[in-house]
Amino acid sequence: MSGIAIVMLLISIGIVWGGLVASVIFLNRHPEVDGLHEDPDLVRDDEERAAQPHPFRDT
Repeated sequence: MSGIAIVMLLISIGIVWGGLVASVIFLNRHPEVDGLHEDPDLVRDDEERAAQPHPFRDT
């Protein structure tokens, strides 16, 4: 590999793994909020949709 290719490889690895590390640190500092209430209308819509038969194509 040429020197340019190795430098680009190291930069891309740093960006990908750096983003992963930054995401893990962010989620550790700001965890997801528990106990949020769902909208009753949306829950009812989901239950009604789940009760309907699954649509299928007759091809």
